[in-house]
Amino acid sequence: MSDAESPTKPTLTPAAQTEDFEPVEVFPETTEMDLRPGSDNCYKCTACDVSCPVAEVDDKFPGPKFQGPEQWRLKRKEDTSVDSSIMSCSNCMRCDDACPSGVPLSQMHNTARGEYVETEMDKLSREYIRNRILSNYGTLAWFGSKVPRLTNAVMGNSLVQQINEKVLGITSERDFPEFATQTFREWWEERGGAATSKERAQEARAERGGPQVRSEDKRVAYFHGCYSNYNTPEVGKAMVRVFESFGYEVVVPKQRCSGTPMFANGMLDDARRAAGINVENFSGLLNEGYDVIASCTSCSMSLRQEYPELFDIDGIEDVSEHTYEALEYLRIHEDLEGAIAEASVSDQAFAYHAPCHGRNQGLDRQAVELFRELDGVTIEDVGDSCSGISGTYGWKSEKYDVSMQIGADMFDHMEHAEGDVGMTECPTCSMQMAHGSGYEIRHPLQLLEEALV
Repeated sequence: MSDAESPTKPTLTPAAQTEDFEPVEVFPETTEMDLRPGSDNCYKCTACDVSCPVAEVDDKFPGPKFQGPEQWRLKRKEDTSVDSSIMSCSNCMRCDDACPSGVPLSQMHNTARGEYVETEMDKLSREYIRNRILSNYGTLAWFGSKVPRLTNAVMGNSLVQQINEKVLGITSERDFPEFATQTFREWWEERGGAATSKERAQEARAERGGPQVRSEDKRVAYFHGCYSNYNTPEVGKAMVRVFESFGYEVVVPKQRCSGTPMFANGMLDDARRAAGINVENFSGLLNEGYDVIASCTSCSMSLRQEYPELFDIDGIEDVSEHTYEALEYLRIHEDLEGAIAEASVSDQAFAYHAPCHGRNQGLDRQAVELFRELDGVTIEDVGDSCSGISGTYGWKSEKYDVSMQIGADMFDHMEHAEGDVGMTECPTCSMQMAHGSGYEIRHPLQLLEEALV
């Protein structure tokens, strides 16, 4: 499949789709979600286990086949608790892409993890409190961004980092990401919001010979996520400027975290609340001709796949069907390759890593394919391995070493790549790349802005 095409989700075999069966309640309060077709469709080929980056370095981890269909069968046949090893799954979702039978592995893992946290985990334990804090990074970042310089000084203090590790189990090996002195949303409002974007889009359409009136084919709603808002607003700014240069009117609805860290930590109630707000605020724009654009591949993955898999919310399927990653959208709807072929930038070389959640959407080659045609740029793919950080996973003290072992192959490829600047679409992958290599890391949208705007 071309990287510029919308990926299709794996489907079950016709027999699994049509065979009559009685719904079985496996996980409490999830009667609307019967995973028996997916479970019975697993024929134990172990392709998922082979693809699992955690199983590759951790012999104690039983792998995605056990965490998904096998554990489902155990729960169906007898009253067994979800195995605690489910918390060692990083939620990279590579197993979904590896399965030849369309077994909904990550859906099973997310459901099992939520049930384990709800029924088995001590709510006063250090692990639960730590995971709850990491899952709700958006809340933490909201407070931290109010006094960014003070927050950066405190969180960057080595003593504070040691205390965080001892008290909460947050590794002291990593530098806490710095908060920007101005968030993306503050910049957006100061700039004039949607009204200014409309004016600039009209100007761009006029320059390109297009209509100066509002066009339903040129409207996008930006899902910036937590990190581009609080930590790297330059990515959000690049997204806005690039899309406006192609004549798109941009709006930025109120939003919550996509839920990705909540899914990974089994905090499904938190994720459901966030999803409800996001779906409500974005679904109403779809009838006005807007599509949903995300600059983070984990955010687009969450809205596209995890929302409709896990929640029954009015409008959720529509949001899923109209959500795209930013580069993907431009490659589908614009002659982006043609624009890049006519552009040039100063000489620079990049070591590019495709995030796991990007691979699962069929987007793993898009940046390399695009920028290898840009005059002045050398770009090299550093391999198909997982970066290892998997969102909050690599921030847990007990998972830090595993995280770095998983990332070792990527670090080695980066060291031998021609470029000494990294590139990726995923914020936490960028953290891991910088942590393991010392390189500056850029988002593809930033290079696109440099070339075209």
